[in-house]
Amino acid sequence: MPVARRTLKLTIAYDGTPFVGWQRQARGASIQGLIEDALRPIEGGPVAVHGAGRTDAGVHALGQVASFNFTASIEPARLRRALNTILPFEVRVLDAEEMPGDFHARFSAKGKVYEYRIDDASIASPFLRRYTWHVTPALDVDAMEVAAGALRGTHDFAAFQGSRTNVHSTERTIHRLEWSRGPGPRDPLVMEVEGNGFLRHMVRNIAGTLVGIGHGKWPPGEIDRILASRERAKAGATAPPQGLFLKRVLY
Repeated sequence: MPVARRTLKLTIAYDGTPFVGWQRQARGASIQGLIEDALRPIEGGPVAVHGAGRTDAGVHALGQVASFNFTASIEPARLRRALNTILPFEVRVLDAEEMPGDFHARFSAKGKVYEYRIDDASIASPFLRRYTWHVTPALDVDAMEVAAGALRGTHDFAAFQGSRTNVHSTERTIHRLEWSRGPGPRDPLVMEVEGNGFLRHMVRNIAGTLVGIGHGKWPPGEIDRILASRERAKAGATAPPQGLFLKRVLY
């Protein structure tokens, strides 16, 4: 009798500091590799795990989503507990659930939400250094918010894509892009961006460009000229990976 094949979905949080990124690689520990290796003894064979986003080395996740086909009869709640026993503490499975057979973590997604966190205090906090970009001198956050408005909507984001990309279209839609800060005196400055999809390094390149505007390198209106140029060299520096969090995947 054939074994029933199930499709499972995991929601995962991880500290990306010690890893080479989401995608399995020949050298170094990856999130995908750790999860596939943890599933193998439960399934009794190899399992191909697909992530909603391929986060780079040092990038974190509050709500990465992964899917895979599985034949083991273990209940999702027990699977979550088993994986959290096997995985290193930097990786936690927050939820596991059975999904329809056509569900795919990447191709079923309607959009994603990212956060980029900045420590803009005059002296960097040793407790934030793994999870923020320390930026000085002080930023003009009002100018950054004005510039952010020009990035909302549907645009050709070619000027904000990373190198070594090969995509059919560089047009994307940003539904929301806003800056905020918590009430605490050392709370980081947070850029939250929601869109229907993102190019490689797009969020980090946006963050780096808005920081340039916050430092007076360009006026807020420069965003329109950067978009129109479609040239990566016209935009700002790529913000470092440790400030970036994949917050949520939208379905």
